Amino acid sequence: METTDAQSRKPDDVHGGAPAPVWTPSPTDVEGANVERFRARLAGRGVHVADYRELHAWSAREPEAFWGELWDFFSIEAATPGRTVLESREMPGASWFPGATLNYVSQVLRPAQRSGVAIIDAAEPGGDDDNAATAAADRTVSWAELRRQVGAVAHTLRGLGVGQGDRVVGYLPNIPEAVVAFLATASLGAIWSSCGQDYSAAAAAARLGQLDPMVLIAADGYRYGGKAHDKRSSVAELRESLGSLQATIVVPRLGLDLESAGLGDAITWDAAAQGEDTVEPVAVPFDHPLWVLFSSGTTGKPKGIVHGHGGVLLEHLKQIAFHLNLKEDEPYFWYTSPSWMMWNFQVAGLLVGATIVCYDGSPSHPGPGTLWELAARHRVVALGTSPAYLQATEKAGVRPAAQYDLSRLRVLGVTGSVLPAASYHWAAREVGPRVQVVSTSGGTDVVSAFIGGAPTVPVYPGEISVPCLGVALDAFGPGGESVRDEVGELVITAPLPSMPVFFWNDPDGARYRAAYFDTYPGVWRHGDWITITGRGTIVVHGRSDSTLNRNGIRMGSADIYQVVEQFPEVREALVIGAEEPGGGYWMPLFVALADGARLTDELADRIRAAIRTQASPRHVPDEIIAVAGIPHTRTGKKLEVPIKRLLQGAAPGDVLDSQSVDDATLLEVFAQLGKARAARGQ
Repeated sequence: METTDAQSRKPDDVHGGAPAPVWTPSPTDVEGANVERFRARLAGRGVHVADYRELHAWSAREPEAFWGELWDFFSIEAATPGRTVLESREMPGASWFPGATLNYVSQVLRPAQRSGVAIIDAAEPGGDDDNAATAAADRTVSWAELRRQVGAVAHTLRGLGVGQGDRVVGYLPNIPEAVVAFLATASLGAIWSSCGQDYSAAAAAARLGQLDPMVLIAADGYRYGGKAHDKRSSVAELRESLGSLQATIVVPRLGLDLESAGLGDAITWDAAAQGEDTVEPVAVPFDHPLWVLFSSGTTGKPKGIVHGHGGVLLEHLKQIAFHLNLKEDEPYFWYTSPSWMMWNFQVAGLLVGATIVCYDGSPSHPGPGTLWELAARHRVVALGTSPAYLQATEKAGVRPAAQYDLSRLRVLGVTGSVLPAASYHWAAREVGPRVQVVSTSGGTDVVSAFIGGAPTVPVYPGEISVPCLGVALDAFGPGGESVRDEVGELVITAPLPSMPVFFWNDPDGARYRAAYFDTYPGVWRHGDWITITGRGTIVVHGRSDSTLNRNGIRMGSADIYQVVEQFPEVREALVIGAEEPGGGYWMPLFVALADGARLTDELADRIRAAIRTQASPRHVPDEIIAVAGIPHTRTGKKLEVPIKRLLQGAAPGDVLDSQSVDDATLLEVFAQLGKARAARGQ
C-alpha cells in the first residue's frame, strides 16, 4: 500500500521537535481585532463560540448561518435581497443568495463622503533611458478623485457600447489606472480581465483573446529595474490580435508618443477619465461574472476562471477584515502584478476603506531593501510579499526593523510558495517580534486563501496558523479517509461563495469538474499535500501533482526546499522525481547558486547531510546539479511538473507555452538533460 514518509509521525517530529510560537497575540491585539467584534455580535444573536477555533468550526459546519451573518455584519448593499443564503450544498453547483442583485463596486465606493487617500502610486525611481520620461514621484488618488475617475471612465466605456456581460481587458502595470479601469468596467456589469506588461503581446493574446473583448486598456510602458520598458509596439500587436475590439485606451505611464507607434487613433486616458460623472453601479445577479482570471498555462492552454460579484465581495471582505485585520485608512501593500490573483486581493483593501499601495517596479531596485523602504515610507500596516523575497533580503544582509521605520507594520503576509520555518524566525528577529507573519495558501481558483492567519491565534514556525473562516478544510489519506498528524490531500468538503462560477469556454462544465471534483465526487481536491496538526495548524508539503514518490513513499518537495534554501550558497532549489522506463526512479536536486558560489563536493555533502537530518534519509536526492537559474510561472511558482516531463524526454513545445515562463532560456538545460538520458535509455 502507498504510504507517506510522514505517516505515523507528527509534523513536529519531522521538523525536529515541538516548536514554540514565534508570535503570540497580546490582549490588545485580541481586543482590537475585527474578528472579535464579529464574535461578540454573534453572541448577541445567540451564537456562542469561545475563540477563533470554535468560530471556525461553527462557520464550516453551518455555512448558511455564517455567510448570512457575514452579509449582515458588513451591511452588504443589495438592490434585491436573496431568497435564502444557500439553496444547495452540492459541489459543483451550489447556489448562493439566489435572487439577490448587487454590484461589487457599490461596496467599494460607499459611503460617498469617505475622505482621505484611496490609492498611493509608488513609482520606481527614474532609470537610464534618456528617451523616456522620468518616472513621476509618488502620487495619491483621493477617495473623491477615485469616485470621479471611475464614473468618468464608466461613462466613456458606456459610450463605446460596453454593457452588462461585455468584456474589457487590461494590458497594464500595477498602477492606479488599472484599479480605476477595473472598477469602471465592473460598475457597468461588464467583465474585467488583465495581464501585466511583462507578458509578451502573444502571451497576453493567448489569454485575453479567448474573451472576445470590446475594449483594450493599455499603458505605453512601465519602469522596472531602473529601465523604461516601452510597450507601444506590444500594445499595437496585441490589439491587432484581438479582432473583436471596438476601441483602445492608452495610459501614458512613460509619456511616449502614440502617433509614431501606430496608436494615433487610440483614446488617451486623460480623455477617457475627464469630466464629472456619477457612478451608478448596475445591479447584477449574485453570481454574475466580475472578472476572468487565467491559470498559468504551464500545462496547456491557460484556463479562464470566472468569479462572481457576490462571491468575491463576501470572500474578500472576510479575508481583508478578519484575517489581515485591516481597518479604514490603514495603508496596505502587496507586491504583485495584474497577471496574478494577488492584484485582485490587493484591490480588495478598498472594500474596507483601507489605502492600497500600487507599485509597478522591481522589488530589488535600487537595492534589496526596496519593499521595506516603501513600507516604511508609506507607513504600511500590512505588507505582502513572497518567501523568495524574504530569503533574498536575508541573504543580502538586510535588517528591515533596524534600517527602516516599520513601527506601523502589524502584518507580514507571505504567499506564492511554502515559507520555511527559518524565515519565520528571521522575521521575528529582523522585522520585529510584534509583526505577525501570515503565511497563506489558496489560489487563483478561489481568488483567495483556504488557510492563513488570524489576529487572535499564535504563529508557529513552518506552520500556517488556521483554516480560514467558512472553509471546511480536511486532509484525505490514500483511501479518501480524513487524517490528522499525517500527510494527506488538501480537500474542501463544503462550498465557498468564491469558488468559480464556471470556466470560460466550458459550456458543459466538463473541464471545471475535471479540475477539482474527479478524484472525490462532491469534494473539492485542490492538489496540495498538507498535514493538519493536533493543534489545528497546517503544514504544506507541496503540490500533489508533483509529488516525490520513492518506492511507494510520497514526499513533498517543500520539505526539501526548506532545508536547502537556508544555505547562503544556494539562491534557489528545484527537486524532481521522474519515473523511468523499466520501473526506475530518478530524483535530482537542481540548485541555482548565489553569486560567487560553486557546487563543490564539500557543499554537496553538506546539503545531503542537512536533508538527511532535517527531513529524512528518503529525501536525499540521487544527484545535485548546478544550473543558472530555476524557471517559474510568471506568478513565481516553480515549474516542477513541466520540468519533470522535460527530464522524461518530452519536447518543450509539447510541455508548455514558453510565453508563460519568466525566463524560457532556463528550460534548455533541462530539455537537453532529458534528451541525453532518453538517448542512454534511462
